[in-house]
Order: sequence, then C-alpha cells, then structure tokens
Amino acid sequence: MKSIFITGASSGIGLATAQRFAKSGWTVYAGVREQVASRFDEPHLHFITVDVTDTVSLKQAAQLIEQEVGHLDVLFCNAGQGLLRAIGQATSYEINQLFETNVFGVMRTIEQCLPLLKAAPHGSHLLATSSTSGLVGQPLNEIYCASKFAVEGLFESLATYYKPFFSIDVTLIEPGAVETNFTASVLDRLEQSGGLHDDAFKPIVETYLRLYRKRHATRQASSEIAELVYALVHMNEPKPVRVRTTPVDEAFVAHKTSADPSGLIGITKTRQLTLNLE
Repeated sequence: MKSIFITGASSGIGLATAQRFAKSGWTVYAGVREQVASRFDEPHLHFITVDVTDTVSLKQAAQLIEQEVGHLDVLFCNAGQGLLRAIGQATSYEINQLFETNVFGVMRTIEQCLPLLKAAPHGSHLLATSSTSGLVGQPLNEIYCASKFAVEGLFESLATYYKPFFSIDVTLIEPGAVETNFTASVLDRLEQSGGLHDDAFKPIVETYLRLYRKRHATRQASSEIAELVYALVHMNEPKPVRVRTTPVDEAFVAHKTSADPSGLIGITKTRQLTLNLE
C-alpha cells in the first residue's frame, strides 16, 4: 500500500488532498497542529500532531511513519501562512513566524522525511504548496513573496539532483487564490494587528486588495488542487518542476514562465552544466 505525509492538513488544500488519497486506498498521514477527533469515516486517513516549526515534532512524526509503513511514496509540504504587511509595518515576530513556517518548516520537514522518501521501493515524489507569489513580487506582499521565492529556490535546486540520484520527483504547486481559510486568516491577521494604518501605505494596500478581489472574484476550490496533486503523483515521466493551477494564474506569471512553463528545460540545462547529466 502506498503512503503519503501531508503537512498543514487540518483544512483547505491539505485536508482535501488527504481525503482524496485516502479514498483511493493510500495510507495517509495528515499533519495537524492540534489533534482533532476524526470527522471522517475513512480507515486510511490518520491525523497526527505535527508542528513544522518544531524539529522534535517532525522527528516523532517521521519515526511513527517509519515504524508503521517503513517509507513514504509522497511527501507534500503544504503547511504555510500569509502576511499582508510592508517592511516597516510588520513586526520582527511576524516576519520570523512567517519564515519559520513557510521556509524553515519546509526544510525541517524534508530533512526528517528524506530517508523515508529514499526508502520508497519504486521512487517517490516531493511536492510543496508554493504560490504565484513565489514567482512574481507584489505590492505590500514583499515579506510573503520573499518566503515563497525561497521555497521556489529550494525546490528548484533539489530538482537538479533528487531525481537522477535518489529517484525523487520534485514539484511546486503554484496557485493564486484558493477557496480556503488562508486568505481569510491573512485579512484577519491584518485586522488583529491594527488593520490598515493611516499612513503612506494605506492607499496602496486598498488598491491592491480591490484589484486582487476583482481578479479573483471566483476562487479555486481546494478539491481542485487535491485532484491536481493526485494527478501529478500518478502521471507519467517527466513530471513538472512547477505548475500553476488556473488559466488566470498562468496569465499572471506568463512573463516569468512562458519560455519554460514546467521548469523542466531549466532543470535539464542546470543538470548538464553543473553535473554533466542529460
């Protein structure tokens, strides 16, 4: 039986993906910050308490998976948070927390689970939820964009050698606006930290939010992302390094991605230049 570990699985993309794989008979380990009573009559779905900002927590999760199934066919680094604040507005605590989750949390998860991915008998797949904000810098989102740019650089680097040396595919999922609690929590955090300050940034963020809502009047359902992840895991080689999730998102980043939409051209070139691999 194949196995998958998903972080940030209490709701949204993570939960939808956990349900999708469990219904197909996969052994699913769904990482949640706080243990919840299972609301799902699904014997293959196992909720485990995981905090990606805590190495001990991740190590315990990896040990549990090793004891029960011995390997991972898929690791989906989905845990993340947002922050709509400019430099000079955000506190050091907010910035540190964002990077602890979005960047260092991903690194910790991979570090603890890499032996399990290597142990998969027929190759494995490492995925992460990135964002169009990991490709295109946006106003008042410089801190969040920086965290996602970091994840993009991390995974692009891993893709150059994980596949040829460890049989691990590497893929970044790059949605724009998804119908989850993520956007609401970002706006809630904005209000909880003082809302829109009456300063030089206010008209900028008001314009940004107005156009963002217009551009994303219809948000993508979490279940659509879950179906995409499932399809990526089961697709034939070569698997993409990065993928946008809607035509709107594709158009938004086209000036960055049109020459190499999947990222495979760049990865192949880098492998040739740095590792002498075809």
